[in-house]
Amino acid sequence: MSAPPRHTPRPLIAPAGVAVAILTVPLIGLLQRAPWSSIVERLTTDAVLDAFRVSLIVSVSAALACVVVGLPLAWVMARSSRRGIAALRVIVLLPMVLPPVVGGTALLFALGRRGLFGEWLDRWFGITLPFTTAGAVVAATFVAMPFFVTTVESALRDAGPDLDEAAATLGAGPWATFVHVTVPTVRPAIGAGLALSWARALGEFGATITFAGSLGGRTRTLPVETFLALETDPESAIAISVLLLAISLAVLVLLRGRWLRR
Repeated sequence: MSAPPRHTPRPLIAPAGVAVAILTVPLIGLLQRAPWSSIVERLTTDAVLDAFRVSLIVSVSAALACVVVGLPLAWVMARSSRRGIAALRVIVLLPMVLPPVVGGTALLFALGRRGLFGEWLDRWFGITLPFTTAGAVVAATFVAMPFFVTTVESALRDAGPDLDEAAATLGAGPWATFVHVTVPTVRPAIGAGLALSWARALGEFGATITFAGSLGGRTRTLPVETFLALETDPESAIAISVLLLAISLAVLVLLRGRWLRR
């Protein structure tokens, strides 16, 4: 027996339409101004290709960093019953709501040459992060980490500890259980988190330009190149924006089973 049709309350239709307009009008405005006849030429200039290369290095490195350190953090948040987990979750979520420029400023005062930790990194190990490619990776990781951790943590909570406890009953140690039971169980969520964190890192602007600057071939990513092109060559800025929009849509298509399913 099929379920009865659900009717949308009429008072909700107009506000919902306004919400859709707010989301779609900017995209329509961007696409109708795109220089379609010369978009390939504009996207293959040396400056754009250089920014694309830097963006790939920074975003892929940041996404991998999110997996390496974010997966253990997600496990701790999902499985641990220790006090302080709620506060830890607030710390993880903070970069999602924090203005990126504020995040970049915080990184500068923490890891800059005269920063709280940056001074010691420079003095003891000769490591300088601000205005370097490594600094851009750190800034991208800072803003992308919550997307990976929250995605994997949610999957770990949904999976529950039953399989882990069963493996422990059969004699598997904590590390073997984590590698051979826990990780395979949430592998789709790890892939989704990896894609989301990569897309967020690819689009990062505020923290990057504040902490790593805009040095061609080193820290000038596609979003930074877009910002600079807006002042001198708006059509190239639009072309780069269309490219980033296409990449974002591709990520959503890749994750359609997780985010677009009703």
